Amino acid sequence: QAQVAESGGGLVQAGGSLRLSCTPSLSVLSYNGMGWYRQRPGKQRELVAAISRAEATNYRDSVKGRFTISRDLAKNTVYLQMNSLKPEDSAVYYCMGLDLKAQPMFDSWGQGTQVTVSS
Repeated sequence: QAQVAESGGGLVQAGGSLRLSCTPSLSVLSYNGMGWYRQRPGKQRELVAAISRAEATNYRDSVKGRFTISRDLAKNTVYLQMNSLKPEDSAVYYCMGLDLKAQPMFDSWGQGTQVTVSS
């Protein structure tokens, strides 16, 4: 299965910003889209933001206006810019290729990157 490498997490105060990066082993354009997911303690993994091959984007309601997903094809990297962070954004963030139904393409996930927002 394709691999991804996520990075950019860390500890930040509420109101701060972080930029996450995801570099898949295959070309970003190999996927129908790319998504950023997160898993908070005791919760199921949830889709936070997605970008299609045509660069259409969509966001979870709770992050709209604060998070921005983008990509750099030259670097084969997908980013998640997170601004105005809140303690409830604390989670492990994962990147995943998406299929035609905007579902995860693979069963195996990367290690993710931890985001911790202090109040």
